Amino acid sequence: MDKKNLYYLTPALLAILMFISNFLSTNLFKDGLQSFTVWFVLSIFVFACGWLINKTLGWTFGGKIVFAVAIATVVFSNMLVLFFRVYFGLNEVLVETLLLYSLRNITLGAMAFFGMAIAEVFRLQHEIFAHKQKTAAYEKALDDSQKAADNIIAEANLKAEKTLLDAEKELNFVVDRKDRIESQLKEFIQAEKELIRKYESDSE
Repeated sequence: MDKKNLYYLTPALLAILMFISNFLSTNLFKDGLQSFTVWFVLSIFVFACGWLINKTLGWTFGGKIVFAVAIATVVFSNMLVLFFRVYFGLNEVLVETLLLYSLRNITLGAMAFFGMAIAEVFRLQHEIFAHKQKTAAYEKALDDSQKAADNIIAEANLKAEKTLLDAEKELNFVVDRKDRIESQLKEFIQAEKELIRKYESDSE
């Protein structure tokens, strides 16, 4: 539970970074590279926050959190500009001014979404690579099982053929033995008949 609570520190940091942008100059190149560098570093930090939010809170829930943070920051920034327009150097508040302050927060929110999208793409690529490895392993196991099954079937066929040949040899041997016994029996009976006839002839 404490770990999940720590996950919400990243959206809080994102809100702070987006709120800080209200106090930065929008003249990126007029003030030299310093202003551009500050905006660039701020964008990198927002990108990293989006990356972490996707890693910790997930794409769906994290996206809702980032969207809510962006909307809340836009509303709070507009209220800040309205109440402290003297501090921001605005004699009168125009719709265009509020729109510009809103756009800078929306731009940073889009950068956070970009960080989330990049993290999600890497995650999906990792999952696809893992699925490909599992598929390759399953296919290899299936091929090995098929080869093993083919070997078992071939061995069983050889054993069946050998058993059939042995049974045919045994049958032929039994049939030959039966024929010999029948032949010997017939000869014996014929000899007995001859003896009986000879005995009857001698008796007469």
